[in-house]
Amino acid sequence: MAPRTAVMEAVEKLNYRVTIGDVAAQSGLSLNAAQREVLALASETGGNIQVAESGEIAYKFAPNFRQILINRSFWLQVKEWLQGVWKWVFYAIRISFGILLILSILIVVIGIIAATIALQSQGRSDNDRNDRRSDNRGGGGFIFLGGWGNPFGNPFIMFAPDYYEPQQLKQRDPDEMNFLESVFSFLFGDGNPNADLEERRWREIAAMIRSNNGVVIAEQIAPYLDDITYKENNEYFVIPVLAKFNGFPEVSDAGTLAYKFPELQKVASERKAQTKSAYLKEKVWQFSQASQGKIALSIGLGIFYLVSSLVLSNLLVNPRLASVIASGGFLGLVKAAMGFLLGYAVLFLSIPLVRYFVLQYLNNGIGDRNQKRAAFADKLQKPSPTLRDKLNFASTFATQQEVIDQDNLAYTTEQDLADQEYAKMLKENKDL
Repeated sequence: MAPRTAVMEAVEKLNYRVTIGDVAAQSGLSLNAAQREVLALASETGGNIQVAESGEIAYKFAPNFRQILINRSFWLQVKEWLQGVWKWVFYAIRISFGILLILSILIVVIGIIAATIALQSQGRSDNDRNDRRSDNRGGGGFIFLGGWGNPFGNPFIMFAPDYYEPQQLKQRDPDEMNFLESVFSFLFGDGNPNADLEERRWREIAAMIRSNNGVVIAEQIAPYLDDITYKENNEYFVIPVLAKFNGFPEVSDAGTLAYKFPELQKVASERKAQTKSAYLKEKVWQFSQASQGKIALSIGLGIFYLVSSLVLSNLLVNPRLASVIASGGFLGLVKAAMGFLLGYAVLFLSIPLVRYFVLQYLNNGIGDRNQKRAAFADKLQKPSPTLRDKLNFASTFATQQEVIDQDNLAYTTEQDLADQEYAKMLKENKDL
């Protein structure tokens, strides 16, 4: 039977409130395996730690913990699937938006030219008008738009599916962004600045534990977590950390809890762990990494597109073009697509505007969370007498780093066992 299954059955048979010893005896697992699985199960299903007056620790689970685990697993799979799908959906959006943007502007400009030519031809004599109408019926002719040059640099870099992957989300030099990159940055931004937040969270928690010699209290972990409400004798938020780093609680005679992480004190060479910050700092969303000049140019492009679309729409409702439009051809197609062209022009300007206000809302939430974490960190700088007692209790379990040095190895796969025994014997004789 798998260890997880054995622990789940043991929890159910023991009426959802267990000690590590209970689970080990019921399931037949070793104490270490039972502790590891109980902590993992409590972390994934929202279990709680309970401390008896004798100092013994029990874990309490909800009766429907199996359903909670199934739901969590299902939604994690859905989330992972959606993340994979969204990557390609957003890729398609970026490509389609860029292609349609360029095509739409060209269609609008050519449509204005074609409509203007058609109106001018309508002001001539009937014979000339009929001749011009026949010429324009194929779409008003072709206008050569030369001299564009290549102001866009490499226009395809932002079309890659992984353009917004975490490894791509580094601060860009605004001067290095070409025009199309600036337009996409203006429209869609430059990706989530906290895409690696969970990785940073666990790195900083591990560094903090190591810097405190492997033993910490809940108040020291709180500055690195989200949306927690700390209450005395309710340190539920520590359970995922215990499960992550194979820690376990220690209890004082007064019922004070400290959390010990022996594995984080074992290092291959002596090193000093230092936390980068007293609390986890989320990065605020930036509207765009493009320079102000290129953002202004993008806004100007959007205004030009919108104004041009309105001008073209006004030209196409002129009664003098009714017969030309009715005959089909280019202007007929433009007339049919006018609603789409106008809507697209509005979207070009409204998407960044909506995104700006959404980012303000997100940044307000980030600011609140950072402020709460900072408040937890401040309490550690000026601890109350109760908090000082907890810190002192934790320090009694702290140990120095255990360094697995090259000089105190008992065995290594780099040599066979006989050679190592001989080298060990030589070293012992030399020491004598």
